[in-house]
Amino acid sequence: MTDYEAIIHYAWRAYDHTRTISSIENISAKVSTNSVFQMNMADGNVLIAKVTVFGSFEGFAEDHTIVNVLANNLPVRYANFLSRALMKGNQLFFHRYIDNDTDAWVVFYRPIHIQEKSPKRLNLDQVAKLGREMAAFHRDCTLVSGTLPSSNRDMTTDVDSLLRDLPELYPDHQDMIRRHCHAFLKNTFRLNILGFEKIPVFVDWNIGNFSINKDGSLASRWDYDWFRISTRVSDFYFLSRVVSDVGDQDEFTYEVERMTEDRFLHFLRAYHEVFPLSRAEIRFTKEAYRFFLLNYVLRLGRYFFRPEIAKKLTADVLQVHLPTLDEKFDAEVLVKGLGLD
Repeated sequence: MTDYEAIIHYAWRAYDHTRTISSIENISAKVSTNSVFQMNMADGNVLIAKVTVFGSFEGFAEDHTIVNVLANNLPVRYANFLSRALMKGNQLFFHRYIDNDTDAWVVFYRPIHIQEKSPKRLNLDQVAKLGREMAAFHRDCTLVSGTLPSSNRDMTTDVDSLLRDLPELYPDHQDMIRRHCHAFLKNTFRLNILGFEKIPVFVDWNIGNFSINKDGSLASRWDYDWFRISTRVSDFYFLSRVVSDVGDQDEFTYEVERMTEDRFLHFLRAYHEVFPLSRAEIRFTKEAYRFFLLNYVLRLGRYFFRPEIAKKLTADVLQVHLPTLDEKFDAEVLVKGLGLD
């Protein structure tokens, strides 16, 4: 078993050997393979350490660099919205630890102030408030997108990677997965996603990843595991889960039904009033969901989720969610609901 606390001590000595760690507490969510720790310093301060074995070191460093620039450049109302990574000199500090069994990388954060957690089940006024808040946040992200470092990742290359590895990963499900990959690529071209504005998106908007103020406005956001530069539509599936009638649940699966609820349309209407959506973007909600299943569950899930969770989610995708997607979800309902038909 990897000794993450030892790795943190190694990383901290490389960062600043003049300060001492008194104790380390594991504050991880216990869902993913990533681990988050609270570092209680001998000088009385508190810092956060994240140890990651998921993805690539280069991608990890790229994402955190973009997030730090975003945190610095967003309008002043978001001054304390994102947690910033610590810098050494004029660069973000990353530590890569490699031994015979482990390849892990570490980043240190300043703690972020957590206000109130979102309710497990929102009322309709809260749903509309979240819609307006997310629209304002997305709109403000467009203001600074041109100032952010470039990203080397896009949806098409991720799906191509899954197609390339299919025979090895899913020999018994190749035809079905290949059909959905090709449907995604074809519909992405048809909807001209290359013409969509690209902004920073966090994808995983569950209530354990953000806090709100007493008036329902966004207060802080943490956990950047699935951060990417993409279309704002990439955020909508998880937001549909936040506003759903079912609410937040300890046991979960990634069903499409959350996006068919009237409550999600209520959210989109409030969003659309602040930062209007196009027909093509609404039609892409289906493809963004399909991509989530293909990329984050089938391609990367075995690395990101803990083994027992990855096994269940993968089975659900292969046996239920992908086979029934066309039957269960029609984006035209949302198009009509927003008056865009």
